[in-house]
Amino acid sequence: MRSHVNVAAEPRFFPGASLRSRALGLSLRYGVRPVLDVWARAPFFFFPPNLIDHVARLLPAPEGTRWRPVDLPDVPAEWIQGRDVDEDTASGAILYFHGGAFLTCGLNTHRRLVSRISAAAGQPVLNVGYRQLPRESVTQSIEDGVAGFRWLLDQGYRAEDITLAGDSAGGYLAFSVARAVMDAGFDRPAGIVALSPLLDFDPASKGEHRNATRCQAFSHRAVARLTDVVHHIDTRRGVQGARTCPVNMPVHDMPPALIHIGSREILMADAELMANRLVSAGVPCDLHIWDRQVHVFQAAASWVPEARAAIDEIGAFIRDLDATDLAPRTERRRDATGTDRHPVAPDRVRAAVDALG
Repeated sequence: MRSHVNVAAEPRFFPGASLRSRALGLSLRYGVRPVLDVWARAPFFFFPPNLIDHVARLLPAPEGTRWRPVDLPDVPAEWIQGRDVDEDTASGAILYFHGGAFLTCGLNTHRRLVSRISAAAGQPVLNVGYRQLPRESVTQSIEDGVAGFRWLLDQGYRAEDITLAGDSAGGYLAFSVARAVMDAGFDRPAGIVALSPLLDFDPASKGEHRNATRCQAFSHRAVARLTDVVHHIDTRRGVQGARTCPVNMPVHDMPPALIHIGSREILMADAELMANRLVSAGVPCDLHIWDRQVHVFQAAASWVPEARAAIDEIGAFIRDLDATDLAPRTERRRDATGTDRHPVAPDRVRAAVDALG
């Protein structure tokens, strides 16, 4: 098996795994991974209801969190301000996409993580409840992300004020939406943050990676099954041609990126390849490898100390993106009078999304 690909970026390694993080890893290996393997071995496609997001309604948000619902054209979203965050003085905003393999999770499961990232970065967050498989294809998920980007423009943020972020499948959307809005003619966003990102539906490189059998959350069989599901839904929805995954996109003009990955994750193959492509193209990319941490361990910040440290790193990265323009948004906002906030024609947006698959 191939070990790590050569990465043009110099990864930053965060050593050490606390007892709590190791306990979390064991719970995934012997609790979640076997269930996913059963799903992957089923002789037919089976899509359980998204019960986890409904149950997550019962979980309290971190102290000081404020949020309100936002209606995008086709999906719900939430405008979240973490502790001590004031949208009137914040210099930027974050557009967030939750993980869940495009099949599960939602606004409720990720409200706590999003609130903590908001507080760490000092910026409000639009958390998008994008359309998911099996009812819609990944193309519709990208469309919903672009709609979230346009909503932020409507609130007075410039493209360069907006950081796109997401975990797992949401990392795929963060890169894809950035590509789509730039190809449509919008200005380049401030940056991209991707946590344990799924960036390539082709399972081949993951099967050759040294982490193919070491991941505590996913087997290679489960990853390959997701690829089959995506192709099946694409065919059913009439998506033409091969889907362009983030690792295969043009990247020379992409914004700076931060990628977090656990040292044993099967998605390390995607993270390394993306970092390699970005840095080779001259795009700044920080690849952070967290020793023995599980898939999207940042979501366990109330319990795992490494998760809190990782969120602090995310906040620092986003604040650094804004270091060259420290005026608050109220002083940087475009004059809305007589200004078309969406000078880009809708057909260009449609074409940009379709080009990704």
